Amino acid sequence: MSTQENVIEIRNLSKVYRDFWGRKKVQAVKSLSLDVKKGEVFGLLGPNGSGKTTTIKMLLGLLFPTSGEIKILGKRASDVAKNERIGYLPEESYLYRFLNADETLDFYGRLFNISAAERNQRADELIKMVGLDHARRRQLKEYSKGMTRRIGLAQALINNPELVLLDEPTSGLDPIGTREMKDLILKLKDEGKTVVLCSHQLADVQDVSDRIAMLYQGELKVLGGVDELLELRGETQIRTGNLSDEGVEELKALLAKHGMKDSLIQKPRADLEELFLRTVRESGERPGRRFTAEEMAATQPADTGKSGDAS
Repeated sequence: MSTQENVIEIRNLSKVYRDFWGRKKVQAVKSLSLDVKKGEVFGLLGPNGSGKTTTIKMLLGLLFPTSGEIKILGKRASDVAKNERIGYLPEESYLYRFLNADETLDFYGRLFNISAAERNQRADELIKMVGLDHARRRQLKEYSKGMTRRIGLAQALINNPELVLLDEPTSGLDPIGTREMKDLILKLKDEGKTVVLCSHQLADVQDVSDRIAMLYQGELKVLGGVDELLELRGETQIRTGNLSDEGVEELKALLAKHGMKDSLIQKPRADLEELFLRTVRESGERPGRRFTAEEMAATQPADTGKSGDAS
């Protein structure tokens, strides 16, 4: 496959749910058409009831479309053989509560007819990758929801899939787990895998996705690259090192000369996630110490911040 070849092709896809008597109850997906290219992280967004999970299930062949066509990895969605090349993390992981992590991955590896030696190697690598090495012998019924999401991701990767479908992968994770999950998604991309990500956490999708599609009541409303869609074309942002008061006044005068009298000049701000992660990291290095705002600002990376010094 070329780097630009479509891994998923959806054309005029619709799904209508009907009641017991066959009457139309709700149309979950309406004439959806989009492509997902090899090696990209594709974000599928929308509020509850927008058709995201229904679309994912139709890709897997778990639901049949009312009309339209789906091609996934060059095969029709109804061809179950394609699923050997797909990893799937559902919104709610359906795992056996009385198995531990090793036993869980061994069980799913057997479903793919993976040899015992490869199953053991893959299970060990994946358990360490998702950060569950310390809990690998505990039964899953003792896992927190965040730990369950982690072993669910490992299960989705046991067959070394080409395409990974993730439905709410950060659900139940704390900020550290969320950051690690996003790093894992980017690692999958670096390995050449294609990832389709459904999430209500818009910041998570923004951080890792190359392109996004937004659905509302089953209809495609927005499709495009993240940078392209989020660019504020009516503004210009400037970032500098720390300016003296004199430098700030000179910059204001220069901007005013070019007609920018309402320009905002201020210190950039980190987001709350970065502050949380930095606090945990610093606390681990210096246990028992409480940090002031000035100390945390001093440890802030130079390239952190959502807003610029001037805009």
